[in-house]
Amino acid sequence: MIHLLDIQWHDLINPQFYIEYGGLWLLLFVIFAETGLFAGFFLPGDSLLFVAGIYSHDLASQVVTSSNEFIDLVLLWVIISIAGVLGNFIGYWFGKKSGPFLYQRKDTFFFKKKYLISATEFYQQYGGWAIVAARFVPIIRTFAPIVAGVVKMDKKKFIYFNIIGCAAWVITMLFAGHFLYKWVLGNFNIDLKEHLEMIVILIVAISTIPIIYKFFFSKDKPNSENIL
Repeated sequence: MIHLLDIQWHDLINPQFYIEYGGLWLLLFVIFAETGLFAGFFLPGDSLLFVAGIYSHDLASQVVTSSNEFIDLVLLWVIISIAGVLGNFIGYWFGKKSGPFLYQRKDTFFFKKKYLISATEFYQQYGGWAIVAARFVPIIRTFAPIVAGVVKMDKKKFIYFNIIGCAAWVITMLFAGHFLYKWVLGNFNIDLKEHLEMIVILIVAISTIPIIYKFFFSKDKPNSENIL
């Protein structure tokens, strides 16, 4: 059992914490929340999926016991993708219902208007494919489906890009974690489970490059008054 009073803030961005203390079901909730709830923007989606690939057998065995690594990975891919797709649907529905009101909302701990504006610009630049690309960009993936709902993106179109984006994101991170772990262990006899902190830092650094680039090198500054 997790004692809530013992949880530290750094635990919430540590993917191993979710896997060790909550297993597959907490992992599914995190993926759902990061892609569908405002409060999920800080959750470790990329690194969590990567580490889930390393622990794929342990996680998959919570549903079906199998001695085949491919079956384990495919099972996780399907289940996690469903959670991500449903999360995006919640974000889309919320955006469609709330509309422009969100752009007038004041900042809170769980809601930052600048993230919504960045997601809007991202959507305006890439159109429907923004739903796919956003899956690979932290923070943006939380707000992209909300923006799609705000601009009333066609529902069938959203479903199409939502499924493709989520399936591609999950399989990329999950399989990368699993097979990189096996390759490093087999060729260098290094157990990545003993170096997860460094791996997480590296993944976070790589995944946030687009955000850092936009912040420092983008010529156009966000202007909420010109949106909608």
